[in-house]
Amino acid sequence: MDVADALVGQLRVKDEVAIQCQKLFQDFLEEFKADGEIKYLEPAKELVSPERSTLEVSFDDIERYNQTLATTIIEEYYRIYPYLCQAVCNYVKDRGNLTKDKECYVSLIDVPTRHKVRELTAVKIGTLIRISGQVVRTHPVHPELILGTFVCQDCNTVIKNVEQQFKFTNPTICRNPVCNNRRNFLLDVDNSIFIDFQKVRIQETQAELPRGCIPRSLEIILRAETVEMVQPGDRYDFTGTLIVVPDVGALSLPGAKAEFGSRHKHGDPSIEGVRGLKSLGVRDLTYRMSFLACSITSTTSRFGGTDMGMEEITQEMMKRQMSDAEWNKVYEMSRDKNLYQNLISSLFPSVHGNDEVKKGITLMLFGGVPKTTIEGTSLRGDINCCIVGDPSTAKSQFLKQVADFSPRAIYTSGKASSAAGLTAAVVRDEESSDFVIEAGALMLADNGICCIDEFDKMDPRDQVAIHEAMEQQTISIAKAGVRATLNARTSILAAANPIGGRYDRSKSLQQNVYLTAPIMSRFDLFFILIDECNEIVDNAIARKIIDLHSNNVITIECIYTQEEILRYINFAKHFKPIINQEAAELLIEVYTTLRQREGGSSGKSTWRVTVRQLESLVRLSEALAKLECGDEVTTRHVKEAKRLLSKSIIRVEQPDVDLDEDNNYPNGQDGMRMDIDDAPPLMAALNDLDNGEATNIDDSETTKGISQPSQEPVKKKLTLSFEEYKNLSNMLVVYMRTEENRIESEDGDKEGIRKSELVAWYLDKVQEQIESEDELLERKGLIEKIIDRLMYHDQIIIPLTTANLASRGKHREEEEEEDPLLVVHPNYILDP
Repeated sequence: MDVADALVGQLRVKDEVAIQCQKLFQDFLEEFKADGEIKYLEPAKELVSPERSTLEVSFDDIERYNQTLATTIIEEYYRIYPYLCQAVCNYVKDRGNLTKDKECYVSLIDVPTRHKVRELTAVKIGTLIRISGQVVRTHPVHPELILGTFVCQDCNTVIKNVEQQFKFTNPTICRNPVCNNRRNFLLDVDNSIFIDFQKVRIQETQAELPRGCIPRSLEIILRAETVEMVQPGDRYDFTGTLIVVPDVGALSLPGAKAEFGSRHKHGDPSIEGVRGLKSLGVRDLTYRMSFLACSITSTTSRFGGTDMGMEEITQEMMKRQMSDAEWNKVYEMSRDKNLYQNLISSLFPSVHGNDEVKKGITLMLFGGVPKTTIEGTSLRGDINCCIVGDPSTAKSQFLKQVADFSPRAIYTSGKASSAAGLTAAVVRDEESSDFVIEAGALMLADNGICCIDEFDKMDPRDQVAIHEAMEQQTISIAKAGVRATLNARTSILAAANPIGGRYDRSKSLQQNVYLTAPIMSRFDLFFILIDECNEIVDNAIARKIIDLHSNNVITIECIYTQEEILRYINFAKHFKPIINQEAAELLIEVYTTLRQREGGSSGKSTWRVTVRQLESLVRLSEALAKLECGDEVTTRHVKEAKRLLSKSIIRVEQPDVDLDEDNNYPNGQDGMRMDIDDAPPLMAALNDLDNGEATNIDDSETTKGISQPSQEPVKKKLTLSFEEYKNLSNMLVVYMRTEENRIESEDGDKEGIRKSELVAWYLDKVQEQIESEDELLERKGLIEKIIDRLMYHDQIIIPLTTANLASRGKHREEEEEEDPLLVVHPNYILDP
């Protein structure tokens, strides 16, 4: 080594280990065979094209070829990575006839062990590892200078291949022995080597998060062909190494200037000095850890960035990705006649009852068919559901199970979420000072489901932020000079509590829920769950819960496993059923009926039926056709969609009972109809057959079609609150059942109890409260009207003298002289 070379550091120490690894790796590429052919010959030839520069190599192949080489790559990856890339370049030049100089890179996949973000410590710096996480932020792609060519401005000496250490790095000294320039260099852009560079930020997933910890995030550096492969919300495995990079953001912060001051009290200008490290602007840490990735793979088939080309995926492509056993199972499920019921029982095995809610959520997993009109307007295909109910009605359980099961599902709480956290936030990049978009919950759940608990606790200003996302399925941002419209093609499953914690039946749905009308209209299905006391249901729920706590899985029936259902949903979602002519006519008829029934001029309807409910019918019908892997929406699908929508928009408030109208309604068909949850089975069946309409009407329909006789004088209306009516009817039913049991044991021939006997029993029970004859007659008339209502309206009490209720006239004539035998309907469950 001469003096000049020693001065400028021309000669470098050779890394014998790295050179040996390069030779072994090149031998591996040339010799490793699979199925009798050299495995990496054809992929290497593709690198001749300008758009390709990375060779993908399986780490399992390296282990099978040479265990020592594999161990060295694992332990010294960052050290020998340039030599591995050089081996690929040499291999491509030898076998691929590469004529011009080109940078080639190696991408290692199938690395055995996977680490969590929280496990990355300084020990793993420079080693080959694989980590997984969810992408939360992506930066734009920038060119990165990796090998710079500089020109000395003092002597015009060209200095080539100056390696850049994650920041702009000048040569240490000019290579000209005569020139001692250390500062004045000019970058020759044309002869320097640039590469695509992108930063993304990943975060721990919910499953990996320890108790009481905030999710940790890590910056991932992507280069060359790995850029633009991930989107916010994707869950990926990143293979690479942990590196230490200069914290340019911290270095660029304005530091404290050095302060000059006198050491003496009065200050002597001749002995001024610098005091303290803080005065020098010294900071504690100027480096931070990042992850340099060489390859990206989807974590599982459930999560990933293949959503960009979802429209091009066909059933044949899906079939090729499945094994024969998996395909046969999908085909078997598609032929299942009872698939609808089997899916809901397998999806929610730990929740008792609530079949209508389960059906709605199952259809939400399949979704409708998104469409684009001629004008370019997008019509969403995702179904939104809202569950309103009392505490302890398994609302959060539904949300949690959907979040754990569904691909790209996000679970969040309304009170703990801001508008920016739900949609998107514009943040400043630490290094470049550019503004970048950080995805919120709705963006992360793109092509998935966003589960929002405590939806009613959201601030009204935050609720407004998701208006656009729920209907147009986009998020528009105009902040800090960033104007963008982002996709949020997600279904929303929301859970809310009524005002005051309990649902008040005497009030409308709008008065029970703290939600605005625009938000409510954007939900396709609106389910109401009420916690009521029922001996049979309570016993079944208690038994289910005890079985869960006892790990008794015998009583939990799961026809299909979660993996089979997920595979079937992924397959069925690619069907795009078309509405046939008969189904289209039925959709129009159903919407017109709902509109006339619900959208009355009185304005008292709790749910205003709009065109959005018609689109909801279409989406639900398409989801039902998808569930059966059908290419056509039939009338059968429309009827089930209409039934489900009618169940969801049913009102549960109970107006006061106006007993004066009982003399005018035909067979009890006008007046108040009870809610399906309160009705006995026979009444529910009869109401379901009532022209297919829902089992409940509002106050405006209570008086429709009723004409008061003009010859009667005006008198005080005889009304009861629903609670009083229910208490009196329960008292009568309990007595009648007791009498029936007594009569059956004593006299087998006699059935039931006479109406007059029932009235006499009641008057005897309340005789202490009666003070006058007028009050006695009033009580007698009241109890007779209640009995008539129970007989002809609610069908709780059956008169044995009446053979056929349908054969009676439209207006029932008063039959005061008749005293029929009465029995309680055998299927009636006493409602406390």
